[in-house]
Amino acid sequence: MARDLLLEVGTEEIPARFMEATLSQLKKITEEKLAEERLVFKEVSTYGTPRRLALYVTGLEEKQEDLVEEVKGPSQRVAFDEEGRPTKAAKGFARSQGVAVEELVVKETRGGAYVYAIKKKEGIPTIQVLPSLLPQLIRGLSFPKPMRWGNGEMRFARPIRWLVALYGEEVVGFSLAGLVADRLTRGHRFLCPEPIVLKQPADYFSELEKGFVIVDQNRRRQMIWEQVQNLAEEIGGRVEPDEELLEEVTYLVEYPTALVGSFAEEYLQLPEEVLITPMREHQRYFPVRDREGRLLNRFITVRNGTSDHLEIVREGNEKVLRARLADAKFFYQEDLKYRLADKVEKLKEIVFQERLGTVWDKVERLKPLTRYLITVLGMDAGLIPAAERAAYLCKADLVTNMVYEFPELQGIMGYYYARHDGEEDRVSMAIREHYLPRFAGDVLPQSPLGMVLSIADRIDSIVGCFAVGIQPTGSQDPYALRRQALGICNIILERGLEFSLHQLIRQAYGLYRDKTELEFSEAEVVEQVGSFFRQRLENILEEKGIRYDVVKAVVSAQWDDLYDAYLRAVAVQEFRQDPGFEELLTAFNRAGNLAGKAEVGSVNPELFEEKVEMELYDAFARVKERGEPLLNGRSYAAALKEIASLREPIDNFFNGVMVMVEDARLRNNRLALLKQITDYILRIADLSQIVA
Repeated sequence: MARDLLLEVGTEEIPARFMEATLSQLKKITEEKLAEERLVFKEVSTYGTPRRLALYVTGLEEKQEDLVEEVKGPSQRVAFDEEGRPTKAAKGFARSQGVAVEELVVKETRGGAYVYAIKKKEGIPTIQVLPSLLPQLIRGLSFPKPMRWGNGEMRFARPIRWLVALYGEEVVGFSLAGLVADRLTRGHRFLCPEPIVLKQPADYFSELEKGFVIVDQNRRRQMIWEQVQNLAEEIGGRVEPDEELLEEVTYLVEYPTALVGSFAEEYLQLPEEVLITPMREHQRYFPVRDREGRLLNRFITVRNGTSDHLEIVREGNEKVLRARLADAKFFYQEDLKYRLADKVEKLKEIVFQERLGTVWDKVERLKPLTRYLITVLGMDAGLIPAAERAAYLCKADLVTNMVYEFPELQGIMGYYYARHDGEEDRVSMAIREHYLPRFAGDVLPQSPLGMVLSIADRIDSIVGCFAVGIQPTGSQDPYALRRQALGICNIILERGLEFSLHQLIRQAYGLYRDKTELEFSEAEVVEQVGSFFRQRLENILEEKGIRYDVVKAVVSAQWDDLYDAYLRAVAVQEFRQDPGFEELLTAFNRAGNLAGKAEVGSVNPELFEEKVEMELYDAFARVKERGEPLLNGRSYAAALKEIASLREPIDNFFNGVMVMVEDARLRNNRLALLKQITDYILRIADLSQIVA
């Protein structure tokens, strides 16, 4: 009869940011280990609070499944003599496998008949397997910064304080980190000081709730959000959805109770990011807005406990926030005493990278890079002065009091200070947007100058780091170069920007070359950075739902213009569903198989001997005539359809002539025709990479 299994690891407070990944790990490891041990179960679930990780397995069978193992031995011809008697080889094999020679069986295989030893191993009771399996599950978890405690060698997210292991009503006997597994758990640290005795796994959730612990994180999350929404409604406000903050708060409390606090209205005169950052990032408070979206002088926080003495809790939270807002106001007012432009000189004291100079050096490189991008993108040249001004000011807020105290506000404070100084709106906005996107899925720069400055800032960092030998390896990426390259790719693809990436890399390299001792040449950096971007581009295209072989076909042809590669990939992906795609693929492959042997590039129609040669030549000329405007207009799907019409003349060509004839002039002329066709298709994709 199946029973449920409960494993609880009680700990000191585990950081909230560890929890989701840890619970996923625990579930995955458990399912794998149970399968390895031939233990059948219905479902594995994991739960977590700040003080515990819990594993709950339903319907775990009481006994391992029996193991039947077949071990291949010598061939039948070697195992038995002509009279069918076992040889020394058969006897030795049977002895080595622990079976009687009479129990060997003969099985036919592709390589002939072989003898096999059939070994049966009866499963043992689950309760005998678990004492060794459960410690493996716990030890198998990994954390970003594991801790050691006491004199032991055990490493875990935080020190382990108790262990619960129940299989049905039976305690699973094992010890770990100096602790012995039992049926005693703990409730809320302050509200339930006495241990809780669990009779069986099924009692776990209800008994813990009596001890002021909501074990199920999904239920806690729902409770928190409902309480936050209800309180906001009561005070005539609303709280915007914030999954990241909600998840963090969920793993900070075991028994959530939300409450409303307030701060002095005078602080509302500060930029709202200056108010929200201390609330959200430092105190884990939910900011409250009115119906029109304006920030109110209220916040909602979640305590870990009941509704008793909420007034004292509220006062404590308000006091902490009051001090932070007072600091923020002071920093803001101090920063406003000096113009943002006056702070740029101080950037000479901040090292960007010890071999690549200061942040001021970087700013000096950003100006010509933004100018170059505006030119190659065909943007209004009148934007250049504003772009250079934005580049000059974009890092100046790094030396302000506010950003020193709240680094999350870099760029944002530059925006506000630039506006205060009377800089152009487009300059202020570019300063704010050049840090975008900050993470995967973040918003992209919306303004033209913000977009250009964002690309310039990132390519400068990537090229500089590669040039001095700093490249991401494994999990090591101290300058977040992967994220920065992804940011550039996403801006280009989403905004439809068309330019040569390799030329941009050369421009960025040139700005370092005369002022910095670089480890790699321009050609080497172009190759390395190009390959780095190609990997990012391939990943993005596949994430957009484009088949891997289509992606490979497109980038194998050409990809220097990332947006163009994206358009071609979409076209090939769409045309793949068209009945004409098979025609296209066949035409390309038949022509491409021989095109590589062409020794001349031009085709001489006077050398055609057969009618099918001229027919293919003429058909290709018509395709080019109709296809050229389509290719120039990047209507690649329509161009592919035109090219697919070559299927019949190509087939007739191969059926009507021998390409590899003795006469070199005829042979080279025919090969040149095939090569021209192949090269034409390669303007879109290398279709030989397509998996039929």
